Order: sequence, then C-alpha cells, then structure tokens
Amino acid sequence: MTYKSNRKIVGTPGTFLGFSGPHAPKNDDLYKCVHCGFCLQACPTYIETGLESESPRGRIALMKAVNEGRLDMSPSVVGHWDLCLQCRACELSCPSGVEYGKLMEATRAQVEQHTKRSFTERTARSIGYRTLLPSPSKLRLAANALKLYKKSGMRTIARGTGLLKLLPGDAVMADEYLPELSKNYFVPKGQVYPAKGVRKAKVAMLAGCVMALTHSDTLEASVRVLTRNGIEVHLTIGQGCCGALNSHAGETKTAIKMAKTNIDSFLAINPDAIVSASAGCGAAMKTYDELLKDDPEYVEIARRVAELTKDIHELLVEYDFEAPVKPLNVTVTYQDPCHLSNVQRITEAPRKILNSIPGLTLVDLGEAEMCCGSAGTYSITQREMSSQLGKRKARNVIETGAKIVATGNPGCAMQLDFALKQIAKEDAEVRETKVRYVVDLLDEAYTE
Repeated sequence: MTYKSNRKIVGTPGTFLGFSGPHAPKNDDLYKCVHCGFCLQACPTYIETGLESESPRGRIALMKAVNEGRLDMSPSVVGHWDLCLQCRACELSCPSGVEYGKLMEATRAQVEQHTKRSFTERTARSIGYRTLLPSPSKLRLAANALKLYKKSGMRTIARGTGLLKLLPGDAVMADEYLPELSKNYFVPKGQVYPAKGVRKAKVAMLAGCVMALTHSDTLEASVRVLTRNGIEVHLTIGQGCCGALNSHAGETKTAIKMAKTNIDSFLAINPDAIVSASAGCGAAMKTYDELLKDDPEYVEIARRVAELTKDIHELLVEYDFEAPVKPLNVTVTYQDPCHLSNVQRITEAPRKILNSIPGLTLVDLGEAEMCCGSAGTYSITQREMSSQLGKRKARNVIETGAKIVATGNPGCAMQLDFALKQIAKEDAEVRETKVRYVVDLLDEAYTE
C-alpha cells in the first residue's frame, strides 16, 4: 500500500494522534496500556508473525510514538495498523481494561483524514465505502453485475487470457475469493411477519448488506425461527448497511450517516427489540451511541437503538425458544465469530441452541478463540494474512471430524467455506466440511 503523510503528528492535551475531533479518544485512553504482554498470545497476527509490531501493545506503542511526535505517520507505521484484524481478542486478556477496538477505529479515522493513499486505493474505497455500502439498491446492482461476470463466460475469458494478472493488486486471488451470491436477495420493503401463536414481542430485523446478498436463505430461516417462537418480525423500510465495515476502515462520516438511516427506520415501528443475524452488524448497532455521542439530535435515540439491539441467538434464549423435536443426527463444531464472543460477549447462547437439537453432537473446536481471518474487508485488503488464518481455522475444523461447522456471521461463513475448499483441493483425502449458520440448523430441526 502507498501512503503520503501530509504532516508530522505532534500530540497535545485533549488530542489523539495530534488531532482533535468528536471521535478522537482522550489521550488517557491511549496511555492505559502498561505493556504487560498478556495480549500477545491472544493476537492472531502476533501468533502468525512473532513480531512485536504486529501485536496490540506494539501497535499502541506506535500510536504513542506518533502522538508524541517521535514518529511520523509513515507508510510502514500505517501498515502495522492496517494488518490489525480488529478481532478484539486482546480486550478479553487485558488486565488494564484497554478498549483497543476504539483506539484502532480512531487511529484509522485519523489515517484516512491525514494521509493520502494511492489512486487505486482511493478509488476502490470511494466506490466501496461511500457509494455501494450506503446504497442497498446500488449494492444489488453490483451483485447482479458480479453474477453476470461469473455466469456469462467473462470470468473464464479473464482467467484464460491472463487479463487478471495485468490488473492492479492481487486480482487473481480476488477473483478466486469472489463470494457465491444468493439466487434471490433478501430485500426489506416494510414486510410484517406475524408471530405464531401468542405474540411475545415485536422486533425490527436488520437485513444488512453482505448477508442479504450472500445468505438470504439464512435470513429467511431467521424470520421463520423468530415467528415460530412468538416474535413478530418487521423488515422496516429505509434500513441499510449497519456501517460496521465503514467504521472499521476509518470511514467515520459515512458510518454516521448509515447509522442515522437505520435508527430512523427501526424506531419508526417502536419495536421491543432490534435483531441481527450477523454478529458484526449486531456489535456495530450496539455501539451506535458511541458513534453518535457528539450529535445532540441523535445521541439519545442512538442509545435506545443500542440498548434494543439483540443478536438472534441472544434474543431466542431470552424469549425461551422452543426446543425442536426432529433429530438431525450430525456432528457439528461451532466457530465463535469474534464480534459475537469478544465484543458482545455472547458464547453460551449459540451453544445452547445447538445442544437443544436432538441427534446433534457438538464437539469443541481447537483454538476456538482464534479469528478466522475474515474481519470484514480485511479478507480483501490483507489477502495473505487472511488466507493464512483461514487455513489455520479450517485445519482446526477438519481435526474435529465434524461434518458441519456452524457460525453466526456472514464474513466467517464465507471465509470458512473458502478455506475449507482450499484445504480440500490441496489434500484429496480431506472430506469437505459444510458451513452452516446456527439458525439454519435450528430451522431445519423445526421442519416437520
């Protein structure tokens, strides 16, 4: 990656990395880290590289050095920050309570404001973060173009002629990693799905961006599972992407606009809860109050949305979901999405649901706390490290002997599916393991 720093950063009281602003943490937050090292063995990039600069405390040390004017915000410094997955496993192991995720998001926001990326990267970010993600209709058009590329023969021509090798970046790897898209997309149009039997609650459900295009069947299954358990589901008009991908990438202004759009959409029906079937989206919406803390018009209603937001597993357990009776007779292992376990601190609810299914044997996954390497757009921008971590996770899945690996996040599902297929290609004796969502399995067990 290419960056051009606009100026040397010198921190002053009340600023972060030398710049003040509504989303910059206080310097005190930066200096909570005591460099004890407990975070090292929790950090996937440190475990893979063994480099201090690729650890949470190493990256914080770089933030401090830039903040104090000892280092410039140079390409090499920014590169270490870019390699961070933001899985936030380090927060669970930190005895000082360092909110590393907030520091990294603020750092990336400063990088975007005060450094200049290459023309190719600027263009890609403008299209992705500021054009497609904020607009569900444009994102669907892009998905349709991708379907056409894959089905029309253009992909075969691009691969066969070597055209991909002439494109900037690792276009060959990017082409290989293109996701499978759903036949029909999951589009919120104000639909209302009545609860079966006695209504326990009324919820607004997030369709999201990526999941609505890649796993629409799972979102449909989510609706069926919720309504079966007495929950009325509303797919509110006007909702869109949660803004998580933008926040993680330092695109704060766009993330704020997206959050406001969702807040207005969800609260229009006065729901008892707001539910997400995507761990990353749920984590983002639970922090809308932080994102909008300096907006007097939205701060209170953002707090309300944050309080109302529930992960689908969390909500089902809270409302005492119906235990299925149909046996599935399958061995399953479960992969904890980072933003479900590390951020929302939800680990037992998905396992409780899986253990409620007759005939399903749940086996533990080795290195369960290790990120799979998806991390939103990380799988695109940091393909090498993402691939390493994906294969590591896939090998751990294969070691369990499970026929299915269950998860609760679209990025994880796509990453696991890709990595497992790569391992199967490399070793013909490896049996391909299927990737499913927890809610898919529950829905299947409910089927008469």
